[in-house]
Amino acid sequence: QVQLVESGGGLVQPGGSLRLSCASSGFSLNYYAISWFRQAPGKEREGVSCIESIKSSDGDTVYSSDVKGRFTISRDNAKNTVYLQMDSLEPEDTAVYYCATAWTLICNTPLRGVVWGVGTQVTVSS
Repeated sequence: QVQLVESGGGLVQPGGSLRLSCASSGFSLNYYAISWFRQAPGKEREGVSCIESIKSSDGDTVYSSDVKGRFTISRDNAKNTVYLQMDSLEPEDTAVYYCATAWTLICNTPLRGVVWGVGTQVTVSS
């Protein structure tokens, strides 16, 4: 069974940091572009970041304008895991964060997903 599982969410104060993890079962996420999305209460889900497959020529990363410069997406190929390092967190970053893949090697524009994890809650509050 193909699955994605997120972890690492929690409560953090403004200005703090969290690192989210996305692991897979049933397939190797190393070979696909992996995206992070988030959905805040009362808002539509939005794309946050994406990292291309290790098979892509550039291995590019993509960030939304809201998080560029504060969030960093990366892979640990040996652990079959994608991370989202979130620094300088703001209350506006509060949302459920999901990882997803659209079974592509490169990041789509706009970001999209076909297989989704169940999400992990991130709350930024003092």
